[in-house]
Amino acid sequence: MNYRETIEYLYNSRPPFHLIGAGAYKPGLEGTLRLMEHVGNPHTHLRAVHVAGTNGKGSTCHLIAAALQAAGLRVGLYTSPHLIDLRERIRINGQPIPEEEVVRFVEDNRGFLDEAQPSFFETMTAMAFSWFVAQRVDVAVVEVGLGGRLDSTNVLTPVLSVITNIGMDHTEFLGNTLPQIAREKAGIIKHGVPCVIGETHPQTMNVFLERARECDILGEGPETTDCRIWFADQCGYLRSRRLREAPLCDLKGIYQDKNLQTAYVALQVLRNYALSDLLRTSYIAKSYIQYGFSHVSALTGLRGRWETLSEKPLVICDTGHNSHGLQYVAKQLKELTNPHIWIIFGMVNDKDTEVVMSLLPRGERYHYIFTTPNTQRARTAEEMRDLFLNLSPSTSHLSPCNEESIAIPLPHDAVEYARRQASEEDAIFIGGSNYLVGEILSELESRIKSQESGQVTIDDAF
Repeated sequence: MNYRETIEYLYNSRPPFHLIGAGAYKPGLEGTLRLMEHVGNPHTHLRAVHVAGTNGKGSTCHLIAAALQAAGLRVGLYTSPHLIDLRERIRINGQPIPEEEVVRFVEDNRGFLDEAQPSFFETMTAMAFSWFVAQRVDVAVVEVGLGGRLDSTNVLTPVLSVITNIGMDHTEFLGNTLPQIAREKAGIIKHGVPCVIGETHPQTMNVFLERARECDILGEGPETTDCRIWFADQCGYLRSRRLREAPLCDLKGIYQDKNLQTAYVALQVLRNYALSDLLRTSYIAKSYIQYGFSHVSALTGLRGRWETLSEKPLVICDTGHNSHGLQYVAKQLKELTNPHIWIIFGMVNDKDTEVVMSLLPRGERYHYIFTTPNTQRARTAEEMRDLFLNLSPSTSHLSPCNEESIAIPLPHDAVEYARRQASEEDAIFIGGSNYLVGEILSELESRIKSQESGQVTIDDAF
């Protein structure tokens, strides 16, 4: 098989969550452990940082990886979903796993894959861990796929566990209350392993403390002498707003303040408490953290976090996709001073769409173009437009809808429409879904490749 054929095999034989949703979800670790045993149990040979959370876990993973990389370590990074190419999920020092390695892994294990039928995510997790071990990474930063306790990545016993925050997302799998969701995510906390919690919340704090007590990291049991769980927002403040300002951090979303604080505390814990001689050194100095944070996109390949694609007009994309994350995006949209803001927006059907709609800014300078992301899970452009227009002021706590709102099903056509309508002084925002942002970025990359190499930027392509 070549790379294209391998991707088709993976997608067709075990469709991923980002395409079909719940049908791809296989909770529990039995299948993963069986697959890991088949490929040599690579998870037992990894020094890993394990990161869960409702929002921000991807950015936090990239921030931690960038700082460790800046410190001179060889860093594996496993995240999901991807935006353009599947290989984005598996990186070492920012470089995606080579196409030939994806092909080799599938060809070497195809008999077992056909017989055992692991999920797409289980397969990718085994591929990532195997590649990291083969390439002798010093540390792997691993993002939980969904939840925590029953997620495939939870076969790890990491050197540090991180949980960014808890919000109402994937309630059909994780529970309908914040404490229920927190219990699922707290499942990544392991016996004796230090843990950092990003946000203190009155409904979830005791859940984490209870789990810490069970795992002997609360400082109360006979096996510990002090506490090994930290709430990042209660630790020394990083002044992350200042770090978010150029040139100290290249992630410009206001929601990154909390991720920066969580990543910073996690790195301090790694340096001082991690159960690893390699990481308990001065390698993770503040200068390396600052350099990593200020070059995180270049070092790790992070895309789609309040990312500027063009200057005239200003074009921004962001992968926020639920109310917990989009509340910050909505606030930042309101802070834009451009005379008109064209918002290309699409969501999938298992998100809290009505709550998101109530958060979106309204007014005569906002022009909404609802579109349909390319996934079976997508809500149609027409559904989104009608829901937005019919949302009553009493529900949204905002003024009646006076802005232009239309439905253009194909994302490409939605972008072209916005380009024709916007002046150079206006702004265009693309968001609401990872898949919508990925589709637009993929098209822009294709435009760049079709031009003379080295002569076209993303700004030109847009």
